[in-house]
Amino acid sequence: MQEYTALAKGTNSQPLLVVLSGQSGVGKDTILRKMKKQNYPQRHYAITATTRKPRPEEKDGIDYYFLSESVFHQMVAQGAFLEWAKVYNNWYGVPKRQIDEALAKNKDVIIKVDVQGAATIKKAIPQAILIFLSPPSQETLANRLDERNTESRATMKLRTTQSKEELQHMGIFNYIVINHEDKAAQAVTEINNIIDSEKLKLKP
Repeated sequence: MQEYTALAKGTNSQPLLVVLSGQSGVGKDTILRKMKKQNYPQRHYAITATTRKPRPEEKDGIDYYFLSESVFHQMVAQGAFLEWAKVYNNWYGVPKRQIDEALAKNKDVIIKVDVQGAATIKKAIPQAILIFLSPPSQETLANRLDERNTESRATMKLRTTQSKEELQHMGIFNYIVINHEDKAAQAVTEINNIIDSEKLKLKP
């Protein structure tokens, strides 16, 4: 694993590496889309590569890099990912090159990954700031997944089972933000406040 020297503690203009995670269906993509519309030129939103098929509203190179399994595994062999894993029968990985380039430009990097990926990044980069996006309740989360209607019943069952397991890893996160129904803007504000607070900690 590459050492991210730009994130070394003690630098006066240290960029942040922020990891946004949470259970499937909690609304991570919605929150990120709202964050991207705001005017923060010193932020880079990392794009994840995946082998799953795009949903109707998703665009390649904007929401995800949609790759074939052969291309994905070729990138794994080349060491091109910061972290990668198989999640819900599909492969996901965060390409390192975009992160390296953003940090070199002193930009804060926002990465969206599943809970497993967040744990991997935290182990490799302890100074990363981990934010867990949580639903108001597990019942609300189950309803969201059911209403989305983009998965097979078998995949839905797998997601529900793994979502319960993911709750056991909440202790690795620095912050928890509740994504209430129809209040995504409030969650975005809270995340921005967390980032601003962490930036203030860096000043001598």
